[in-house]
Amino acid sequence: MQFHEVKVYPSKALLPREQQLAWKIAAVAADRVPVPKDVQEMIINRIIDNAAVAIAAINRRPVVSARGMALGHRKRQGGATVFGVPSGITVSPEWAAWANGTAVRELDMHDTFLAADYSHPADNIPPVLAVAQAMGRSGRDLIRGIATAYEIHIDLVRAICLHEHKVDHIAHLAPAAAAGIGTLLSLPQEVIYQSVQQALHTAITFRQSRKGEISSWKAYAPAHAGKLAIEAVDRCMRGEGAPSPIYEGEDSIIAWVLAGRTQAEKHGRASVYDPVYYRVPLPGPGEPKRAIMDSYTKEHSAEYQSQALIDLAFRMREKITDFEAIEKIVIHTSHHTHYVIGTGANDPQKMDPKASRETLDHSIMYIFAVALQDGRWHHIDSYTPERASRPDTVRLWHKIETREDPVWTERYHSQDPETLAFGGRVEIRFKDGSVLVDELGVANAHPRGARPFGREQYIAKFRTLTEGIITAREAARFLEAVQDLPRLRAGELSALNIVLPRGTLAVAKPGIF
Repeated sequence: MQFHEVKVYPSKALLPREQQLAWKIAAVAADRVPVPKDVQEMIINRIIDNAAVAIAAINRRPVVSARGMALGHRKRQGGATVFGVPSGITVSPEWAAWANGTAVRELDMHDTFLAADYSHPADNIPPVLAVAQAMGRSGRDLIRGIATAYEIHIDLVRAICLHEHKVDHIAHLAPAAAAGIGTLLSLPQEVIYQSVQQALHTAITFRQSRKGEISSWKAYAPAHAGKLAIEAVDRCMRGEGAPSPIYEGEDSIIAWVLAGRTQAEKHGRASVYDPVYYRVPLPGPGEPKRAIMDSYTKEHSAEYQSQALIDLAFRMREKITDFEAIEKIVIHTSHHTHYVIGTGANDPQKMDPKASRETLDHSIMYIFAVALQDGRWHHIDSYTPERASRPDTVRLWHKIETREDPVWTERYHSQDPETLAFGGRVEIRFKDGSVLVDELGVANAHPRGARPFGREQYIAKFRTLTEGIITAREAARFLEAVQDLPRLRAGELSALNIVLPRGTLAVAKPGIF
C-alpha cells in the first residue's frame, strides 16, 4: 500500500491533478490488475449476503416504496432488474440501484468495516451490479468493479473520519461506487477522476439521519449515494467535469466540513492553513485490490458494534436465574459505541419503547436487554412493538448504561488485526451485591470469532432469511448462478436477480412517479 497525504491547499497553489486524491483513486480504478481467487470468492459471498437480507426485507414499507419509485422508471433496453420483480421487467439502472440498495440496507444485517469511520461496503454492490446489467457486462467485469469499490471505500474509511464532524458515512460510499463503476466499464482515468469528484460533491449529508428518532432514511441513504454515483458517471462519460480539487480545494469538504482548517480561519480570524492532513492508503500500481478481506458480515440484524455484545449477552444469560434480581448493567466499551449507540449519544429515543425499529437497532441498551432475556436475536421478532414494550424488558433496559473505556477505544482503532475489537466488558450488578463480569472482543461470526463465516454460513443465512418468501427452486437457481459468477457471460447478469412468487410482492402506495 502507498500512503497519500491529503490536506487543504489555497487556490493559488494550482495543485496538479497528479497530486490530488481523486486522481489517485481514479488511477487505482483504472489499473487492470487481476482479482485474487480469495477476493473473488468473498465477493460471491457478499452478493449472497446482500440477496439474503434484501429478500428478507422485500415487503417492508421502505423497500416497497423504493421499488414503487423504481418501477416508475421502466426501461425496456439497457435496464436493470429489481429484487422480487420478474427479470423481464427492467428499470433505469440508477433506479434499480435505489430500490435494491434500500432493500439491502433496510434490516441492517449485511457487511461492515469499522476504522476511522463506519461503513457498510456491500452498499456498493447494488449500483455496480445495476450498471453491469444495464451495460451488458460479464461476471468477471462485475467482480473487478466490486473489488475496486470495496477497496476505495474501505481505504477512505481507514483514514478519514466523517462522524466526528457529523457527516454521514455515505460521503465515502458515493466516490467508491463511482470508482467501481469506472473499473466495471474500463473507463479512462480522466473520466473516473471527474466521476469520483462529482459523486463526492453531491453526497454530503449529515449525521442527523442516524441521530434522535431514526427514520427509514437510514435505509435510503446508501441507496441514494449509489444512485448519485451512477448519475455522476453518466454525466462524466458524456464529457462533463466536476468541482476540483474536491478533497484538497480551499472551499472543499475537507476545508469547511472536516478537519482541514482551524476554527479561527473558518470564522475569518486567521489566514494560515491548518497543517492537519489525512493519510489515505491506496494500492500501488499493479497491486491487487484486497480490502474486502478486511471487512466482515453480521450474524444478527443490528448495528455492527452490537454484534459481539449480543453474543456476550447469550453467554452471560446462562449464569442468570432471575433477571428481576439485576440492579444495574454497565457496558464498558469504545468511544464510538458509547457515543453512537450507547447512553453517550444522549438520545432519549434510545430508551423509548415506542421508538422506531431503526432507532432500536441503534440502542445497545435495548439490544443487550432483549438478547439477555431471550437468548436469541431475530430480524423481525426482536423489534416488534410488543417485544419492545414488554414491562420486564423496559425495566431491565432502563438499568443499562454504557461508559467509554480507553482500552476498548484503543482496541477499536488498533492497526493490529489480532487486537482490533468492537465489543466490550459487561458488569451485571445484582441486588444482593454480587457482580457478574465478562467480555468479548469480536462477534462469533467475525474472522477471528468463535464461528467465522464461510461460504456454508453465508448460504445458511440466505436460506434462513428467504425461507417462506421465495420458492426452494428459485433459491437453488440463484445460489447456483451466483457461485458460477466468473463464468457468467456478457448480458447474463440478470441471473443474479431473485423473483418472488406471483401475487406475493407488496404494491407501493401511489406517489409522483
